[in-house]
Amino acid sequence: MIATTLILAALALLLSPVLSGPILPATNAVKITAAQLTQISPKSATCPAGGPYMKECATAAKAAAPINHSFVTYNITNPGAAAALIAIMAFESGDFEYAIHHFPGPNPGQGTRNMQSYKYNLQYAQSLPTLAGALPAALVKGPDAVLNLMITYTDVDFGSAAWYMTTQCKGVQDQLATGSMDGWATYMTCIGADDSDARTAYFRKGLAALGVKVSG
Repeated sequence: MIATTLILAALALLLSPVLSGPILPATNAVKITAAQLTQISPKSATCPAGGPYMKECATAAKAAAPINHSFVTYNITNPGAAAALIAIMAFESGDFEYAIHHFPGPNPGQGTRNMQSYKYNLQYAQSLPTLAGALPAALVKGPDAVLNLMITYTDVDFGSAAWYMTTQCKGVQDQLATGSMDGWATYMTCIGADDSDARTAYFRKGLAALGVKVSG
């Protein structure tokens, strides 16, 4: 029975649609520094000592490299879009403290740094050659096992926001290029969130850190 289930899960993975981001990595991708991340998210300078989620926490110094990797992989070439991606990750992950959705309660399979739902985490996971070998077994165990597999890889954990923007929010990157607040509102609609003052504050700090003026 277990063998049959594993075979079916593997077949489902092989037959699933390819939902990867851009095929060709960017050569002119935006690059963020740890200092800029700290400017956007001051709390990310350190992780809470002895907190219950210490294993999930990433400082700005640790987050910079995988964020830059995601910008290359998913062709994030304008700083306005980069600011939006950093903003949503910093806000949703509690300044990079969490990789799993904990509040207001568990939601199986929801997580990575943009706290996307399991529906999109599964699509994202299926697009990644890095996970191809281990994903069938994780699928048998369920959504939390898939998420735990994903966040084992820092580049995967921090790559979800850029993957989502480029595969699910077509055209948004261009709208954000000039620091457009209208583009930000469109992005928030695409991810199913509101452009609350708290989220928008991160975006504005991201634009400032990357030298982009806010536009209408």
